Amino acid sequence: MKTLADSAYAALRRDIISGALVPGMPLRMAFLCNRYGMGMSPVREALNRLQAERLVTAISLRGFFVAPLSAEELSDTTDTRILIEGQALERSIARGGPDWADGVRDALAALLEGAAQPDADRLEQLHHAFHRALVAGCGSRWLLDLFEKLYSESERFRFHALTVEARDGTRDLAAEHRAIADAAVARDAGRAVDLLTAHYRRTETELAARLPAAPESKPARRRGRAPVTAAGSAAPA
Repeated sequence: MKTLADSAYAALRRDIISGALVPGMPLRMAFLCNRYGMGMSPVREALNRLQAERLVTAISLRGFFVAPLSAEELSDTTDTRILIEGQALERSIARGGPDWADGVRDALAALLEGAAQPDADRLEQLHHAFHRALVAGCGSRWLLDLFEKLYSESERFRFHALTVEARDGTRDLAAEHRAIADAAVARDAGRAVDLLTAHYRRTETELAARLPAAPESKPARRRGRAPVTAAGSAAPA
């Protein structure tokens, strides 16, 4: 049975991933309770769950914030996805039966069909279903749980990139997905993992180019005596 905390979690998670709640935004309790029409208890539980998923950060005495996006985080997420999903895909290819292979084919067909439709939310669901189908036969709940967490994190970057700049059309994503699926159902683990890795690396490069530049840090000024200019006089503070 779905609880209020579950509803708050789902709504908050959706708004963070979609960018409705922007990276770095403070998540004030009064604002969230009003936005979702709920009390503090379910909202706080939802925030704690999202913190465990690294979609929310907490700073002592300052409260909760939407986790920031950065090139470093994107790189770390991509590296870890390749590590985890590569292992899960290899295991699925080795252990998955005919039902797993059929699931990959069906998920690919649905994704390719959905790509021709203008519904971005539906396409994202189909994209998730395809990548989930690839690793569904791994036989490890831990690997599947890590897949879901990493997919959610990467999803934030994709949504953010779409709001910054449209895809330039230089990639044939349908061909990339089809090649990965074909190698997987052909039980060619090495090729399937290589293609999946290249797919994620291309996406990383594409998304990194659309992230806002990190603000330059200003050198800290020393307290006390003012700096001395070339002429030997004290510079104005």
